[in-house]
Amino acid sequence: MKKYFPGLFLLLLLNLFSGLIEAQSPLTKMKKLVDFELQSSALVRGTGEELSSETYNNKDYWFPVKVPTTVLRGLVDNGIYPSPYFGLNNMLIPDASDAFNKQYNLEQFSFIPGEPNPWKKPYWYKTHFRVPEGDKGKTFQLIFKGINYRAAVWLNGKQVADSSQMAGMFAEHNLEVSSFIEAGKENYLAVKIYPLDFPGLPSEEQLKAFGPFFDNGGPNGDIGKNVTMLCSDGWDWMPPVRDRNMGIWQPVYLRTNGAITFGRVQVKTILNLPDTSSAKIQIGFNLTNHGSNNQSGQVKIRIRPENFLGAKEILITQSYSVPAQGSLQVELGPEKIASLLFSHPQLWWPNNYGKANLYRIHLQFLEGKGISDDTSFCFGVRSTESRTSEVNGFTRREFFVNGQKIHLVGGAWVPDMLVNRDSARYERELELCRNANVNLVRIWGGGITPPDAFWESADRNGLLVWSDFWVTGDTQGEFKGSPDYPLESSVFIKNALSTILRIRNHPSLLVWTGGNEGHARKELYDAMRSNIIRLDGTRPFIPSSSGFAKLPSGWDGSYPDNKPSGVYSGGPYSWQDPGKYFQLADAQKDWVFKDETGIPSQPPFTTLPKIITNLVWDKTLPYPLNNSWAYHDACAGNGHYDLYYYEMVRRFGAPTSMEDFSNKMQIMNAIGYQGIFEAANHKIQETGGVMLWKLNAALPSVIWQIYDWYLEPNAGYFFMQNACEPIHVQFNRNDSTIALINRGHKPTGTIRVQTQIWDQNSKKVYEKTERANVKDMGAQELNPVGSVLKSAKGIRFVVLDAKNESGKLLSHNAYWFSADTNYTGLMKLKATEVETQVLNSSSKQGNKYINLRISNKTEALAFFVRPQLMQDEEEIMPCYWSASYFTLAPGQSMEVQVRAGLDVLGNKKTKLVISGLNVTKREIAIP
Repeated sequence: MKKYFPGLFLLLLLNLFSGLIEAQSPLTKMKKLVDFELQSSALVRGTGEELSSETYNNKDYWFPVKVPTTVLRGLVDNGIYPSPYFGLNNMLIPDASDAFNKQYNLEQFSFIPGEPNPWKKPYWYKTHFRVPEGDKGKTFQLIFKGINYRAAVWLNGKQVADSSQMAGMFAEHNLEVSSFIEAGKENYLAVKIYPLDFPGLPSEEQLKAFGPFFDNGGPNGDIGKNVTMLCSDGWDWMPPVRDRNMGIWQPVYLRTNGAITFGRVQVKTILNLPDTSSAKIQIGFNLTNHGSNNQSGQVKIRIRPENFLGAKEILITQSYSVPAQGSLQVELGPEKIASLLFSHPQLWWPNNYGKANLYRIHLQFLEGKGISDDTSFCFGVRSTESRTSEVNGFTRREFFVNGQKIHLVGGAWVPDMLVNRDSARYERELELCRNANVNLVRIWGGGITPPDAFWESADRNGLLVWSDFWVTGDTQGEFKGSPDYPLESSVFIKNALSTILRIRNHPSLLVWTGGNEGHARKELYDAMRSNIIRLDGTRPFIPSSSGFAKLPSGWDGSYPDNKPSGVYSGGPYSWQDPGKYFQLADAQKDWVFKDETGIPSQPPFTTLPKIITNLVWDKTLPYPLNNSWAYHDACAGNGHYDLYYYEMVRRFGAPTSMEDFSNKMQIMNAIGYQGIFEAANHKIQETGGVMLWKLNAALPSVIWQIYDWYLEPNAGYFFMQNACEPIHVQFNRNDSTIALINRGHKPTGTIRVQTQIWDQNSKKVYEKTERANVKDMGAQELNPVGSVLKSAKGIRFVVLDAKNESGKLLSHNAYWFSADTNYTGLMKLKATEVETQVLNSSSKQGNKYINLRISNKTEALAFFVRPQLMQDEEEIMPCYWSASYFTLAPGQSMEVQVRAGLDVLGNKKTKLVISGLNVTKREIAIP
């Protein structure tokens, strides 16, 4: 019978069992190689044999760098080039394309004498490390988690791998180097990184506001000839990366083991749905013998809870014999090991559907000398599946986790311009996504498959991940480029295989797709699909992230149902009146599952001066623009930002200051995102989900993001957070009804929904309270208020509250309406103030939590109330607010929580700043 042991007793019990699974052995070690030197091969005299030799006479100048780093980032860190993130600095750096350099006279900036293009020749990375004398005779592996684009490796004067073996940006390279290592001495490593085979021609630079149309992936899409980050030669939200991110962009490790090592470890979890009271666990792995003698030993496996208590530890011991220089495939399941049938497993759930429970598996191989190999990772007990149906001639796809439909809300994720993110940055960004009530992050196919730290954070945060392979219609022939791209099939397939093996154990991974708005040629498409089935087989595959990209006749469709993708991109990407999204959702065409739509969504004034570093108005342009804006939205000429700007002016009036301009843009953001997600809400049972283009920023940017490069959320972030909350009250813009939304699968219970309508002079003109109870995922429509709004003159505010029977506020929402869409009256609202009370503050698990009550005790409506956490007049970022930019009617109050990392806060004095569009700014010291 299964027993449950709470708290400390469980920990003591686990310690008693620890003798059954050995502690980390000196035989198994993982050393991260960080400190390297970098230089162009044009400036280095010496071969790989010489550079990796103890006798190398280092007369050349080398740049110290921390790996992982691209070449350009390393040179920026050493002051050779200015940071391309800021201003127009990117125009002071030569490009990888000779033709492009000539067009913009960028050759003059090459730091290499006589070499107009500093990225044309390979770069050297070199380092040295000591191996203890006691490690003599062990197995050594050099692990390169990711290089770009080709690499050759030398160790202690001997070549280990060449550039035909190590190619493409997304393959992990595990090099057996036991015969090259010299124990008891310094070991010298030299890595020659080759540039992309084809650098690609970027589109015309965005140097003028409202400039020429930007060609994503360049005018001919030739960056697609490589297996790389396709957006590195520029997209309509990021300028070209001058070196195309050549370099060692992921970590390098030296792994020390005994003769036997684990490989290709996989954990599968199988639920007998709809019953989730038990789960089958299947474990597969390879045992490889690197030695010259047969080896026998024991595999010891421990499975224990990672982030919860109350589950018994599973311990397994099995004996195996592996022939010399041979390997053994092992498969374990409940039919062999009874304890791998989990009773009452703690399931992994996406954000807002349950807790993201994780288990940790720890495997060791024990032989005569001790532990030969040791590996550990987290997994989740969960199942994923998808189903399709036909609606108005469109295939609609829906996704299910643990048998429950998950209405997907989230958006696309793009890489940092210089692939410059570490584990702390990934954690902070994905926590921002979770805080916004996002449940899905889409890895966009023109970018990268992120490093391990991203996936580990997604697992912890309960964020589903939709993973495109590196195919996009802008390079693979759907729009331009060619189906013949990439040119080397073997490189693409090897990179795909490596990626499948690397990320398949993550419970966050929901679905594989064949690419973004297109598909690869049949040879590559079939290889992706068949290897996903063969090497994973636990989650769906769909052909493309856009159902508009049709597969040729006779090709296999999605796995396992062989149906079309059933998801649709295509926008709209420009700002729309929020009622437009209700029309699209009601039409039930491509909005049966919309995986790309969005608005420009400019950041607040807080970080705007850090993005447009020369905020000086060019009076030939609309206030407050200058041509630097173009380089940091890279989209103005495509008709998105200009419509956003002019619609703001038409509705709210011409900006009178930079701060006024920013505040009006935040109102545009708010109603835009509110419209997108609430339109999907009211069709929650009829749609699979809605996803933004996009969530994050590749560089300091003013477009398409819910939080900026500095991790500052804009108002749209909080209106998305509000719209996607588990229980939500909203105004339906198609028929002017009030609706209660249940996004989960538990009954809401009886909810009291209060509707108040106020005029712009803060006079209440309507009030009604109704009761609702939504039993499962769905929407319940209540009172229509269209007649009250149609007869109104000027601006009307609709303020909604949903409370449970005990009076607890579950959802608060607000809208503003004008029959003629003239909202200039918002700028003339009566000035008011709010009272703020710090209820309590606490510190736990590395975070500080502050709980506030913000009250409007005046007779005037408080509009767009924004709390901020500040130090030294700078806003603390990231902060995780439960609400912001909200509106309080007279007599209303809200309880709000903010969380910030203690590492971010440091020891400085912290204060709260409360403001609003018509709210007097107040400061409150935090004790």
